[in-house]
Amino acid sequence: MGGLIDKAKGKAKEVAGAVTGDESTENEGKLDQAKGSMKNAGENLKDRAKEALGGAADKAKDAAERVERSTSRDPDDK
Repeated sequence: MGGLIDKAKGKAKEVAGAVTGDESTENEGKLDQAKGSMKNAGENLKDRAKEALGGAADKAKDAAERVERSTSRDPDDK
């Protein structure tokens, strides 16, 4: 979400700089937009990593539970 806000603010600065002829403000707006794009890319990467690792973690947990069930003994069983 933060990336979208940076991109919107950056676009507003870029347009304001272009309208007023202020290259510094226009370039600052472009930089803010790039920063917003980088934030979005980072958020997407984090989400994909969670998805990929989440599946592996779930499988490992299931396997550990199966092993625990198969190796545990009931104290009343002889």
